[in-house]
Amino acid sequence: MSQTKRKHNKTSDHKTTRSAKVENGRSATTAKPILLTPGILRRWPLPIQQDGSKEERGRVLVVGGATEIPGAVILAATAALRAGAGKLQIAVVRSIQQLVAAAIPEALVVALAETKTGSIALSAIDEVAERANSTDAVLIGPGLADQPATVRLMRELLPRIQSPMVVLDAAALTHLAETPQSLQGLNGRVAITPHAGEMAQILGVDKTIVLRDQLKLARQAADQLQAVVALKGAETYIAAPGADTYCNQKGNVGLATSGSGDVLAGIIAGLAARGASLQQAAVWGVFLHACAGDRLAREIGPLGFLARELPAEVPRLLGELAQPAKK
Repeated sequence: MSQTKRKHNKTSDHKTTRSAKVENGRSATTAKPILLTPGILRRWPLPIQQDGSKEERGRVLVVGGATEIPGAVILAATAALRAGAGKLQIAVVRSIQQLVAAAIPEALVVALAETKTGSIALSAIDEVAERANSTDAVLIGPGLADQPATVRLMRELLPRIQSPMVVLDAAALTHLAETPQSLQGLNGRVAITPHAGEMAQILGVDKTIVLRDQLKLARQAADQLQAVVALKGAETYIAAPGADTYCNQKGNVGLATSGSGDVLAGIIAGLAARGASLQQAAVWGVFLHACAGDRLAREIGPLGFLARELPAEVPRLLGELAQPAKK
């Protein structure tokens, strides 16, 4: 982990052992989900950094990008900084390294060996793993394009990640359908952010089944994978093994736009780097992302605002949620 040892916010986290979590005679896997509101988040505050240094706010690494999709990793990395992470590294294929570095001057941008199709080569795994293990949170997936190459990358990389919190998004989820056991070595230090189609692929079911019962499938995936699951949709469900499930109904149709999911994943990774547990980071991240979309819908219009505009709303929302509710 980073030289300044991070302490994740486990004391304020909700209980995560199924035997200990019972509400009104029902286990956490059958209880009604908790509807996200500003009040819920104010009662579950994010970790407070005492000395204000960038080391105290944590290090985050974003791994992704391909020659055809350099923007995805830029969106995710920007969102991680907007969520308050202190130091940012980005690992991308060599051919887009200069572009990404120019777009995000705040970051250290690493050039990785790439395949002929413009994806991260297996020969880059040692460097990625070494950098990941010196951070507090690592996000893998935004902009990865070559599915077979990404599956091979994930199979080799995940067993080498020893210490940070891990967020998997987009193409990094594709290997879970074939090797769900690949997350076991992370010992619960992993969150995934699938939409309904990706969840259907992971669980080997038809997409209509996921859409018919998102709550059930989110909980099933959380238990099966031993991961925090943010199942995205018009309603987003955040489930963790044996813990409370949350439902977000904020947001609007304008959030269904290119790059929006990359922003969400970046926010979650940034909050995890700051010391939030992955469950808390996912809950807060989903709510912040949705509320940012609602603000842009009011200011710009219900359709046509851009994913790149979402991260700038996050610091203001964080400041407001840190204040007591107005009477």
